[in-house]
Amino acid sequence: QVQLVESGGGLVQAGGSLRLSCAASGRTFSSYAMGWFRQAPGKEREFVAAISWSGGNTIYADSVKGRLTISRDNAENTVYLQMNSLKPEDTAVYYCAADPQYGRIYVPRYWGQGTQVTVSS
Repeated sequence: QVQLVESGGGLVQAGGSLRLSCAASGRTFSSYAMGWFRQAPGKEREFVAAISWSGGNTIYADSVKGRLTISRDNAENTVYLQMNSLKPEDTAVYYCAADPQYGRIYVPRYWGQGTQVTVSS
């Protein structure tokens, strides 16, 4: 069992930056693939980024490549999403997710409760 708690969301102007954090419980965090998803009002939840258990592999949605960076600190049981050059269309609730297998990170087993990111124009 893994519990995930996101933080770091807020209101930022277009072009600004935010860093989201996701703290995970459980002694097996370092063996889990981690991901970030988001859901904008009136839209379905969509994949944003994922990272393998070692941090050696990452993947991003085309819409965020070059602006958002996922990373992890296994010693701190935390995964991050550095968000730069933010756009109003990045406004959404951002969810942290975890799965034992990197190949299944698009349908992860565990979810956090989400944190709101609002980008004003």
